[in-house]
Amino acid sequence: MRRKVCSERKDLRTIKVCFAASSGGHLEELLLLKPLMERYESFLVTEETAYRAAGEEVRCYYLLQVNRRERSCIPRLFVNFLRSLKICLTERPDVVVCTGALATIPICLLCKILRKRLVFIESFANVDTPTMTGRLLYRFADQFCIQWKELKKHYPKAVYLGGIY
Repeated sequence: MRRKVCSERKDLRTIKVCFAASSGGHLEELLLLKPLMERYESFLVTEETAYRAAGEEVRCYYLLQVNRRERSCIPRLFVNFLRSLKICLTERPDVVVCTGALATIPICLLCKILRKRLVFIESFANVDTPTMTGRLLYRFADQFCIQWKELKKHYPKAVYLGGIY
């Protein structure tokens, strides 16, 4: 019986990982995990901007930029939900690794609906206070990582890894 269970586990090389981040600093943090991206079959999901953030070496999908202070926030989140659904159904990732922010919430929640693993890395920029995205996704994340010990009071079950910079 034990042998059968072990043989059913997915080989680490065949695990597909979605790396998701909004543009700017969140994406910069995520791209520091490039050695991890290279270990697995992976792709990137980020916000569409005037520049191509990932270059040609990483397969990339783009979401709309979302600003919670704009009237278009909810419609843009809905469009991102549809785009994220298409990405999830096309790529079928086993794990989503996310550094936030708002635009990435749909793909994170969809991965949980589809019973996939979610790893969330709280922003390096927040030393004492949690981000809105972090507060929302904390309860859904299979592993929630913080880069500052001070955030442990807000996220008691989080894993402190230190900075990824």
